Amino acid sequence: MAVQEILAGMPWWVKWVAIPALVLVVFGGLITSVLTIVVALLFKVLLFVALVAGLVYVVRKFKGSAGSREDW
Repeated sequence: MAVQEILAGMPWWVKWVAIPALVLVVFGGLITSVLTIVVALLFKVLLFVALVAGLVYVVRKFKGSAGSREDW
């Protein structure tokens, strides 16, 4: 028996309210853990990109000012 056949006879609130609520109750901790890991990883990636961009900016700024002193 396919899942579609089982759900075909159920009221709409079972399909759209009760089943998703059960999924959240059973797998809520797992979903929260996965989302926490993804958000933390995204934050670390963005922090890394910002630090690299800052480093590139500082190196170019000092390299440019050192080059203008050598021209004297």
